[in-house]
Amino acid sequence: MRRLAGCLVAATALAGAARLKELAMIEGARENLLMGYGLVVGLNGTGDRRQTVFSAQSLTNVLRRMGITVDPGAIRVNNVAAVMVTANLPAYAQPGTRIDVTVAAVGDATNLQGGLLLMTSLRGADGQVYAVAQGPVVTGGFVAGGLGTQQTVNHPTTGRVPNGAIVERAAPTPPPTGRLRLQLRHADFTTAARIAEAINKRFGAAEQAAEKIVARAENSALVTVEAPSAYANRLPEFLAELENLTVEADRPAKVVVNERTGTIVMGKEVRISPVAIMHGSLTIEIQTAFAVSQPPPLSAGTTQVVPQVGVGVKEDKARNIVLKEGATVEELVRALNAIGSTPRDVIAILQNLRAAGALEAELEVI
Repeated sequence: MRRLAGCLVAATALAGAARLKELAMIEGARENLLMGYGLVVGLNGTGDRRQTVFSAQSLTNVLRRMGITVDPGAIRVNNVAAVMVTANLPAYAQPGTRIDVTVAAVGDATNLQGGLLLMTSLRGADGQVYAVAQGPVVTGGFVAGGLGTQQTVNHPTTGRVPNGAIVERAAPTPPPTGRLRLQLRHADFTTAARIAEAINKRFGAAEQAAEKIVARAENSALVTVEAPSAYANRLPEFLAELENLTVEADRPAKVVVNERTGTIVMGKEVRISPVAIMHGSLTIEIQTAFAVSQPPPLSAGTTQVVPQVGVGVKEDKARNIVLKEGATVEELVRALNAIGSTPRDVIAILQNLRAAGALEAELEVI
């Protein structure tokens, strides 16, 4: 039986202040997704097979640009694999910046280990080329062995090219202006109000009027900020000071349950109302045994198979815990572990607590 202590995690650390850069981001200053189609060469016979026709066509197109004309149906190369190449273009990325790319096979190649990605254009959602990728592919897995004894570790048909792409066009990120909009990573009215209060407290005195409102919470996910006049020509410095402000974020009480792995994560804010929990189990076991009835020697009887049915009922003693007013997560963890509850039992108990209105938190099952 698995003990609860290894499968239930309680976040007991006190909620401390976090920097503004961890809580919010400037609207528009985000990453952009890039994608391209390319070829990986130099594979040791683990590339695309005959069934993947587009890899041969792509190879002939590359050779044609180099002055070599080849019929796609007349070549058979197992050292080439057609791949899709993806990357994330950071905000404010300038030409010449290097970024990582991810390579994944789209045909029937079995292993990209040791391959070399040929020059591949990476395009954004607008169809423009923002980066060009090329370089050796590094895979996190491998295939070893022969027929009947082959062993595969991790996923050898996907790899990365560290710093494999060079940015050719500046990222389409709007430049910062005197009016900023901060987007909270997790929408919350309390956190938004605290962010606006911290910004006004820090930069409001920079204006001639001490009551100057610099920031205003528009809703639970958006805070509007007006740059003070002292920073009119120094917006990068203003943003640097802004993102290093510390704000105590507020988080709703939540219990996250992963039923597949039996993992349960609770925050310290979770409270339990006064409640009594009784937990037990009833086991009914029915067994059928077949006995052979042998007739006496020299008699006219025949051998018969006689089934013998046995019914056993086992009911465990009910285990119960009592949680008083103001019970904390630590007390709940210790109590459930004391009665020997398994992760499956705990999931059922939490669901019943939520249904009874005793669990003062949001229950999320993933």
